[in-house]
Amino acid sequence: MSDQIIQMENVNKWFDDFQVLKDINLEVRQKQKIVVCGPSGSGKSTLIRCINRLEEHQKGKIIVDGIELSENTKNIEQVRAEVGMVFQQFNLFPHLSILDNCSLAPIWVKKIPKKLAEEQALKELEKVQILDQAKKFPGQLSGGQQQRAAIARALCMEPKIMLFDEPTSALDPEMIKEVLDAMVDLAKAGMTMIVVTHEMGFAKEVADEVIFMDEGMIVEKAATKEFFANPKNDRTKLFLSQIL
Repeated sequence: MSDQIIQMENVNKWFDDFQVLKDINLEVRQKQKIVVCGPSGSGKSTLIRCINRLEEHQKGKIIVDGIELSENTKNIEQVRAEVGMVFQQFNLFPHLSILDNCSLAPIWVKKIPKKLAEEQALKELEKVQILDQAKKFPGQLSGGQQQRAAIARALCMEPKIMLFDEPTSALDPEMIKEVLDAMVDLAKAGMTMIVVTHEMGFAKEVADEVIFMDEGMIVEKAATKEFFANPKNDRTKLFLSQIL
């Protein structure tokens, strides 16, 4: 039995005439942590959005935990139940308390009784250290707290994989660390993670592998130490010289 949990084979995607992903090949093992970096518009966000079918690929194969993503709605639902996603914007329902935001999907999607869903939500909020904010509304929280609530909400579905799409890019600098700390804890607990980010300190601490993308292609992929110490591609070297 292979421990691969995500396989992308020759994945291509277009937005009208513009090709945003070009022959993407990627394998992710269970419990692996991968950071995806690259310039703006390089296809990073589209890559991870294809993994839970928020974007549809036109060519190639994507298999998540043995389920191929195709037109089959049942397959898409199965994959989405296993894949948590955290976005740049927190996407919390403003009219619901943090507790209700977290317990809503387990109640509706997994048909978990409200009391159990709320107990689970409180556990996850404690893990990301905002248990004391459970009864508040999103507008009463700082950006960093809202993003940690969004992480807790994704965890309430007990996903096997977590995808993060630039989770700190909308935050003030002093709030970035609290969100990254919550992600580091999650990584240490053994979660399979793919993180699109420019936070290279986080990549060095947590990632097993780093991927550099440019113009819709994976230009370089290497073990983290090797990636930073000895980048092979000129484009990678230039990018790292600009952000490190």
